[in-house]
Amino acid sequence: MPHQASRRFLAGARNIILGAIGALAVTSNAHAQRIDCPLRDAGYSADSPVMDVLLKPEGRAVIERARPGLLGLLPERFISTESPSFSAILSVRTLFAMGGAPAEAVAQADTELQALRTTAADRVARCARYDVTRPDISFAEGQPRVLVFEKMTGYRDGPSVEAARAALIDMAERNNWSLVVTEAGGAIHPSILRNVDVIVWNNISGDVLTLRQRRALQRWVENGGGFVAMHGSGGDPTYFWDWYVDTLIGARFIGHTMDPQYQDARIIVNESAEIARDLAPDWSMNDEWYSFATNPADSGAQVIASLDEESYSPVGRGGQELRMGEHPIAWSRCIGDGRSFYSAIGHRPETYSDANHVQLLEQAIAWAANADESACGQ
Repeated sequence: MPHQASRRFLAGARNIILGAIGALAVTSNAHAQRIDCPLRDAGYSADSPVMDVLLKPEGRAVIERARPGLLGLLPERFISTESPSFSAILSVRTLFAMGGAPAEAVAQADTELQALRTTAADRVARCARYDVTRPDISFAEGQPRVLVFEKMTGYRDGPSVEAARAALIDMAERNNWSLVVTEAGGAIHPSILRNVDVIVWNNISGDVLTLRQRRALQRWVENGGGFVAMHGSGGDPTYFWDWYVDTLIGARFIGHTMDPQYQDARIIVNESAEIARDLAPDWSMNDEWYSFATNPADSGAQVIASLDEESYSPVGRGGQELRMGEHPIAWSRCIGDGRSFYSAIGHRPETYSDANHVQLLEQAIAWAANADESACGQ
């Protein structure tokens, strides 16, 4: 790797370490800091994150009474209270649905959970997975500034995250981007964002931003920032921030292929889209394919690429029907003066060395970073 790219890689690695250290510091000093995590003061219910309920012994007992033995049947990654964990992206209601719990069990749990009191210790435990420490981030002068964000509290698919990061570093070298990688939620702060052209959400899973960080990201995007998100960034079964999933991403995930999980499928490109310039009109690749509750085009998104549902089997876990008819898999949208792009491609690490997929991401990042040539805000 050329010396300049090596410096960028080392800077990114340094910021990952800083972010991890910052998160640990917040955890150990949570009593001293009033972290404004989104559900800090919320009551308990069947719609609470499983992690928050399991962090409270009385909450765990409610689940055990309502559905005896369920927690013992689940893999550790579903019930761990250490982030990242599936328990952060599942509500109790969703967990019971996965476990086949009858409606009366869900109602029983909901009633008992609502009777629990939220204590000071509960608030500290809930907020421990968030961080407010701002990392030391700097970008090279005169280059497009790309911040790759990798904080996760839900599911972390390490091989995909690492393959995506390597592909992004290669893109930065080819295009002379100044690129920094961080896991620190504290990086989503106005003092840092004002120096960023585009944020890339690298397979983010889970609720990762405090209320102040949420506001900072939303205002930055609406005032002209560029946002690009990949695969897992739009694939959580439960979301606790409506603006993120409904506006910034633009569609809610309902499931992915499981019969089998990885399949060859044909991708059809909307050749009239600016981001699609120079892309092949269609190509086939092997991946895990997402489906969504709605077509993002219905809320104003421009579809960049769609799946040919006749080219694969759109069936999910337990025979779940995943056909959408028109099936967008990558799209862009304007949000105020800002630009947002999401691609659901990218579960398998190999997809980040697929020439067509890499070109799609590279052109999307260039579009999101270039406010002057975008139709958004004009």
